[in-house]
Amino acid sequence: MKIVCYKDKLIKALNSVVKGVASKTTMPILEGILIQTNDNEIKLTTYDLEIGIEYVMECDVLEQGSTVVNAIMFSEIIRKLPDTEIKISLNSNNLLEIECEGALYKLATMNPEEFPELPKIEVENSIEIDQNVLKNMIRRTIFATSNEESRPIFTGCLFEIENNKLSLVAVDGFRLALRKVFLTKQSNDFSAVIPGKTLIELNKIITDSFEPIKIGVSKNQALFEMDNCKIVTRILDGEFLNYKNVIPNNWETRIKVNKNNIQDSFERISLISSSSVEKEKKYPVKVQVDIGKVTILCTNQTGDAKEELYVSTEGKNLEAGFNPKYFLDSLKAIDDEEVYIEFGSSISPCLVKSVENNDYVYMILPIRLKED
Repeated sequence: MKIVCYKDKLIKALNSVVKGVASKTTMPILEGILIQTNDNEIKLTTYDLEIGIEYVMECDVLEQGSTVVNAIMFSEIIRKLPDTEIKISLNSNNLLEIECEGALYKLATMNPEEFPELPKIEVENSIEIDQNVLKNMIRRTIFATSNEESRPIFTGCLFEIENNKLSLVAVDGFRLALRKVFLTKQSNDFSAVIPGKTLIELNKIITDSFEPIKIGVSKNQALFEMDNCKIVTRILDGEFLNYKNVIPNNWETRIKVNKNNIQDSFERISLISSSSVEKEKKYPVKVQVDIGKVTILCTNQTGDAKEELYVSTEGKNLEAGFNPKYFLDSLKAIDDEEVYIEFGSSISPCLVKSVENNDYVYMILPIRLKED
C-alpha cells in the first residue's frame, strides 16, 4: 500500500472516524483504524461494536493495499505534521511509514483481515433531512437522555416519523425533551431508539449546513449517510415511554416570560442551590406564581436567594419546587425571545413551550417541598 494525500483532507477524515474507536476494550484491533485503498480513493473505518464509521476520501493511490494502525497514535502524528503532502506506505516489514518533508515515522500495524466487518444493513425505512436541522434537533434534546444503564431504553433518543413529521424525544425519568420538524420528502411512518452516545458523536460529525443526511433503519440497526461518510449503529431494544400520554394537555397556571430573563434568574439562584456544604443533598428552588409576578427562591445552609420577575400570568396562584438544572437545560436549548411555562399543580409536571408554535416541548417534574 502506498498513498499520497494532503494533510487537511486526511485530518477531516480522521476527525470523523476517530469517534468510532473503542476506548476501553480487550481487543486491540478495535483501537485501530482500518485503511483500505480502492482505485484513487481510500476508505477509513473504525468500529467499537456499537458504532461504526466509514469515511471515503480521494487521494493519489500509488499502490493498492490495506492495513490497521492504532488510531490515536496515527491521528496525533498526522495532526502535528506540516500542512503539506503526506506519503503513507506499508513496507516489507508491515510497518506503516509516514513521510512528510523531513519527518519519517514507522508504526506497527495489525492484520486487516481481523478487523470486524460493519453490520450490513438492509434499510426498511428511511428519511432525508438537512444536516443543520438534525444537528439542531439533537443538540436540543440529547441532554435529557438518561445515564442509568438499568433503564437502557432511556439512554437513547426516540426518532419517530408520523404523518411526515419527525419527532425526537429524550426522557430520563425526571424530564422530557421533544422537538418536531416537518419533512420535505414523503416518508413512511416508523420509529427507532438511537443510543445517545451515537447521537453525541454523530452531532460532532455533521455540519451546520443544508447538505442532506439520509437516515435508514432496519430491524435492529440504523444507518446515517452523508457526503463521503456513513455511520452504523445498533437500535436500542425495549418499549419507549408513551410520551403523548404523559405530556399534560391542560394547565391551571401559565406565565409568559422573556426567556433570557428567567434563564439568568435560574443561573443566579442555582449558585445558592448547588453550593451546600452537604453535597449529597439536593436543594430545590421554589417557584411562586402570583398575579403578574413570578418569584424564585432557595434556602440552605449557605444562604438565601430570591428573585422576582414581572411577567404575564394566567390562571391560579401556585407554589412548586424544581431542580434548577432541569429548568436551565431546557431554557438553554431555546432560541425564542419569549416562552410559556405551564403548571398544573404543585405536584404536576411543568411544561416549557414556544409562544409562536408547537415545535418543541420540555416537561419537568417537580420536587416535593418540605413543609415550613
